[in-house]
Amino acid sequence: MKLHRNFFLLVIGCGVLGAMGCGGGSSSNRSPVNAIASPGTNVASITVNAGPTGNYVDGAFTSVTVCVPGSSTCQTVDGILVDTGSSGLRILSSQVTLPLVQQNAPDGNPLVECFPFVSGYTWGGVYVADVEIAGEKGSSTPIELIGGTSYPVPAACTNMIATSSDTLETLGAYGILGVGQAPQDCGAGCPPSLYYGCTSSGCVGFSPTLAQQVPNPVTLFAADNNGVIMELPAVTAPEATSSGSLVFGIGTQANNALGAATVYTANTNPNDYGTFTTVYEGNAYSQSFIDSGSNGYFFLDNPTTGLPYCDVNSNQPQGDGFYCPATTANLSATNQGVNGASGTVSFSVGNANSLFADSNDTVFNDLGGPFPGSFDWGLPFFFGRNVYVAIGGMSTPGGVGPYWAY
Repeated sequence: MKLHRNFFLLVIGCGVLGAMGCGGGSSSNRSPVNAIASPGTNVASITVNAGPTGNYVDGAFTSVTVCVPGSSTCQTVDGILVDTGSSGLRILSSQVTLPLVQQNAPDGNPLVECFPFVSGYTWGGVYVADVEIAGEKGSSTPIELIGGTSYPVPAACTNMIATSSDTLETLGAYGILGVGQAPQDCGAGCPPSLYYGCTSSGCVGFSPTLAQQVPNPVTLFAADNNGVIMELPAVTAPEATSSGSLVFGIGTQANNALGAATVYTANTNPNDYGTFTTVYEGNAYSQSFIDSGSNGYFFLDNPTTGLPYCDVNSNQPQGDGFYCPATTANLSATNQGVNGASGTVSFSVGNANSLFADSNDTVFNDLGGPFPGSFDWGLPFFFGRNVYVAIGGMSTPGGVGPYWAY
């Protein structure tokens, strides 16, 4: 079965306050023609394919090198999902054999984190490593090693979301590279349901300072640390694989200029940090987001008069969690930034059962499914446009983040 994947942070709790970016007016549904940057010191290659499990769809993967801090003792982990909907590097503990040192909570006990995505939580110790991606390096970066801990998951974690994503089968990747708009994974006012000091008798939650949290690794780069650009080629029909680039920095080098992209500033309120408004069929969804970690367009449509859900009882149950219109639906919605920028986006949603009929295809520009309350612009949105993600509080040619631009 092809699973609905959504790796946007379930509880938006980042409280980094920064000045709004510039921009305004309106834009058409056509973004500037996107060029794909060649691999370089600030460019990592990304590939959309079936991933480590062999059954992922619309997942963009890259490689990350982790090292014992200050040493040349390193290993490279492939199959890391690139996620603009969260912040922080998380790797399955089974993939890391280095003698990394675990961080301690304020009570002196080992530090363990529960990180709640929409699709499921990750539970693992927080360790320190030098992180290298392309030619960029973040020294002494706290990362989460998913699983591999014997500490039982606290009820405060499972009360947020009951589903675990602590294995390759449930995560669908060897790790997640969160390069979203937040400098840290939780931010100011982080609730005590995410970070814990643990002993054999149990775990005690606490509200961490910013310095105690898992950071967006981009912020620890010496340069090119104010955001990222995801660049993927256009997709006009299902494909087996597709390749693009993850570019670090916005306006810091010749290959990451903002150019003619329109800036859509995002909310900085703790409860909806990094979101903007999408208007679809007359409904305004104020907590919408652009998320490369989601493998489709996820939004709510009327299953009776609009897009029908896939029939999980049919002889093609692959589309569970997705839409299955009889013919491809051509739709549009309007994105609105906090700065007043507005632009209409045209997109299509096809029949998921039909799309998944060819098991060799993993790249789709028209995969969509139901998701109430928000409009989730998943990976299909990235095909054929360069998407800029400016980190909160960081200066860029488009103003101070957080913002999206395309």
